[in-house]
Amino acid sequence: MRQERFVALHAPEWDRLQSWLSALERQPKRTMRQEPALDFPPSYRRLCHHLALARGRGYSHEVTDRLQRIVQQGHRVLYRPPPPRWHRVASFLVAGFPRLVRAQWRCMAAAAVLFYVPALIALVLMQVRPELAHTVFSSAQLAGFEKMYDPANTHLGRSSGTDLQMFGYYVMNNVSIAFRTFASGLFFGVGAVYVLAANGVLVGGVAGHLTAIGDGAPFWRFVVAHSAFELSALVIAGGAGLQLGLTLLAPGRQRRGPALVAAGWVGGQLALGAFAMLLVAAFVEAYWSSIATLPDAVKFGSGALLWLLVLGWLWRGGRGHRHGA
Repeated sequence: MRQERFVALHAPEWDRLQSWLSALERQPKRTMRQEPALDFPPSYRRLCHHLALARGRGYSHEVTDRLQRIVQQGHRVLYRPPPPRWHRVASFLVAGFPRLVRAQWRCMAAAAVLFYVPALIALVLMQVRPELAHTVFSSAQLAGFEKMYDPANTHLGRSSGTDLQMFGYYVMNNVSIAFRTFASGLFFGVGAVYVLAANGVLVGGVAGHLTAIGDGAPFWRFVVAHSAFELSALVIAGGAGLQLGLTLLAPGRQRRGPALVAAGWVGGQLALGAFAMLLVAAFVEAYWSSIATLPDAVKFGSGALLWLLVLGWLWRGGRGHRHGA
């Protein structure tokens, strides 16, 4: 076969393969499965065969050198080591997770309303009618709250326990609440609605009661830092639960089973990201929030900084990356 006919016959395939390989090299974090569909192994074998034919038939250096470059490019991509697991986890937390949260923004907005509105209502009602605290909490619970947030307490938010013990307690407590919030969405979303609203009433009730009796300052100094991660994670877990419930109620054009599997995969990723946020919240709560000797400027300044960090991450995280990167 003449060189001109050989090139004309196979050049479109070489161009497609070279473009595909170049796209992978420009995005090192991507995998072959994440690029537009191309049956790479057979294409690569044909390319190697074309190179052997070109050399055997004595075609020009222009043709053989071009084929050699594409073969070497394919070899680099084919035998490139996969990114380490920690790199994939970090990429998900930094970029993939906030993108996923934004993709489910309707459920997240509904979860935020279901949590924050009851919390605000409870907080305000406790100022107008302080006796309502006894309808939400028992006398023993109220006494415990007042002891933990007593201005004379050297470790805010706790009556005993080391920082490490409290870190373990906070992890177990916070993660269990978030898991119940997420899993309750399987009850057609009703469970998630209830858990979000109930937790909002409890949080607002504690804040309102302590503020009404004059112990609000220690409480706000304690919660201002870790609440950025903790409350945001609770809302995200609730939004993931709502997404599951809505899929059960209205699966769309899919059958309910496959739709629920797809929604469960998304919800599971959201829940994992929320659990990671709760680990950070537990660390801050155990080792920073409980320190009572720091001035208000440091406490509230650090709290404002963490809130800006969390909201900025959820709003902007992953916007500069292509999906799947």
